[in-house]
Amino acid sequence: MARDRNTHAHYVRPIRRILVGLLVFVLLAIFLLWRIDSPRVERFRAALVDRVVPNFEWALVPVTAASGMIEDFRSYQRIYQQNQELRRDLQKLKSWKEAAVQLEQQNAKLLALNSVRLDPKLTSVSGVVLADSGSPFRQSVLLNIGRRDGIMDGWATMDGIGLVGRISGVGKNTARVILLTDSNSRIPVTIQPSGQRALLVGDNSSRPPVEFLEKPEQVRPGDRVVTSGDGGVFPAGLLVGQVAKDTDRRLRVQLTADYERLDFLRVLRSRSYEAITDAGALLVGPQPDLLQTDTTEAPEAANE
Repeated sequence: MARDRNTHAHYVRPIRRILVGLLVFVLLAIFLLWRIDSPRVERFRAALVDRVVPNFEWALVPVTAASGMIEDFRSYQRIYQQNQELRRDLQKLKSWKEAAVQLEQQNAKLLALNSVRLDPKLTSVSGVVLADSGSPFRQSVLLNIGRRDGIMDGWATMDGIGLVGRISGVGKNTARVILLTDSNSRIPVTIQPSGQRALLVGDNSSRPPVEFLEKPEQVRPGDRVVTSGDGGVFPAGLLVGQVAKDTDRRLRVQLTADYERLDFLRVLRSRSYEAITDAGALLVGPQPDLLQTDTTEAPEAANE
């Protein structure tokens, strides 16, 4: 058996060498055939291609399929890259949209601060909200204005549309505002159009309740709530919100001020006016007592 194997190897090696030599010869012949620049050779090449290539269409099918798969993979890569770019652009657009919304809200509040109509006797100073209390048991914010700006305790603060709270604690450069929702807040209000007087009591919720109503049946949801000015706590006529009825049918107030976005606040200067007793100090209108004195003294002077 070993002898037969050696005999088989003895014949295979020469045949392999002959086949390799023929293959090399054919390849060199094809190379030279395609390198020769001659009209006759060109016609021969064209005839050879027309005769041989159609018979090898079955061999080109895998090549065509592989090239198509490669092209599809490249196209998928391009689509994936474009998708990632679109995702990044969309994320940027979302951040720009959020910034635009915040700027729009700030602009609306600033416009409201400029166009709000108040009692002409009231003057105001605007401040920026620095921070809030961050506690569910204390509803307050900190402003960047204080004693140097003439701020005093008890003054009302608004966000440009509705009442927010009152000043409670003044420093040199800052002031703290107790919001209407704080549990320590108690303000007298008037409910329009019924004219009912009540007390708005803070309970650390977004909709504080209304208490001490004389005739609750005359109050309807949607009625306007303004400050009454009783007790000199706040100036009268400041908008607070609208009446709303809770699930337990308790009357509450939907505050007009946007407590979620308190960026700027307007502090109203409500100075107490001192009565003028000395008529000679300033130019004032004649008083009744002075008129009676002048009329009684005038005839006496005329008789003299």
